[in-house]
Amino acid sequence: MNILMLGWELPPHNSGGLGVACYHMSKALALKGAKIDFVLPYTAHHPGTEFMTVHGATGLTPLERYGLGAYDSSKVLDKTLSKADINDLKDMRGVQKRYVEFVEKLVLTSQPDIIHAHDWLTMEAGMRAKELTDAPLIVHVHATEFDRSGSNSGNPLVHEIEYQGMMMADRIIAVSNITKNIIVQKYGIPEGKIEVVHNAIDVSSFDDGYVYDHSTYKYLEALKAEGYTVITTVTRFTIQKGLANFVRAAARACEKYDKLVFLLAGDGEQRDELIALASSLGISDKVFFTGFVRGKQWRDAYSVGDVFVMSSVSEPFGLTALEAAHHGNALIISRQSGVGEVLHSIFRYDFWDEDVLADQLIGIATSNALKTELQQNIKHEYDKISWNDVADLCIKIYDKSQQGVTV
Repeated sequence: MNILMLGWELPPHNSGGLGVACYHMSKALALKGAKIDFVLPYTAHHPGTEFMTVHGATGLTPLERYGLGAYDSSKVLDKTLSKADINDLKDMRGVQKRYVEFVEKLVLTSQPDIIHAHDWLTMEAGMRAKELTDAPLIVHVHATEFDRSGSNSGNPLVHEIEYQGMMMADRIIAVSNITKNIIVQKYGIPEGKIEVVHNAIDVSSFDDGYVYDHSTYKYLEALKAEGYTVITTVTRFTIQKGLANFVRAAARACEKYDKLVFLLAGDGEQRDELIALASSLGISDKVFFTGFVRGKQWRDAYSVGDVFVMSSVSEPFGLTALEAAHHGNALIISRQSGVGEVLHSIFRYDFWDEDVLADQLIGIATSNALKTELQQNIKHEYDKISWNDVADLCIKIYDKSQQGVTV
């Protein structure tokens, strides 16, 4: 089976979970015999991708691609693709237009059996490829514009692209039931067209000789030796992630229990706002900001933590929770996060309920038995989630789409 996989990032040049999911899904499909052409909007070396052919649609570097604002569409989109300048690679729409042109040329020489497009970023290219080849189009929704904009309405042009892509798709894959419900309720897509396929974790991919370096967070380790509990989150600093609520909950928890510290790993447009908020709440000595991390520093941020919080306003899945669990964290997950559909040994709360989150933080921090139980039990849950199973489900969806059978 020849698969045209349309994505926006791959490790190590990813800024979030989308690239990680695409990588492991593609690898699992390739191990089952699929031939994959993976198209990216930039050109770079991606170690460990020998199982597929990676194409760069433009000569952009990963750093230049980061600056396009793919996850903050409010400052990106103000024009349809037809009005975009294909030569302006500093503009998201120009890059997307070049991406579509590249796909148009690629399908002339490599006829796909399946077109698999990930999120709004590649849906226009997926629709165009379907027009040219008549191959089934699978639209994989990792996040909608409603998720990315948090409580705001989002960019209407992105909504239109998502609606058109999902309407034209032969099948839609949603990463959670939360996402499926949004697609049905907000976009009016028939429920029978959508299949939920949860993300997974490849435990073996972490078996690379990594050893946690206690000196990376030496000060936090010293505090842990004094009985402090380290609360971590690893995420983009955007409104979608509910971090303002998280910081306010942290302040409330600290009012009742002093031995808590918070590590916020990541970056984004809310960074300065969150630093100012922590200061105004009087906990600037309790909250540590790492900036953007990847590689060993990224894993050290997980390893130093005792408890991981996913505070998202709307999180379709949330791969970082699985990664944090693998590195020994107990989990507190907002009810608005899809990963809670596959995990049970966790604490849950509504993202806006700062008092509940504060109480949960204190409850875990003051009971070593509870913390240990959560940390141990979660291992038996995430270890059963496999990308191999994800690939099997994808292949079933591909087969049915080729046969014209409703999923």
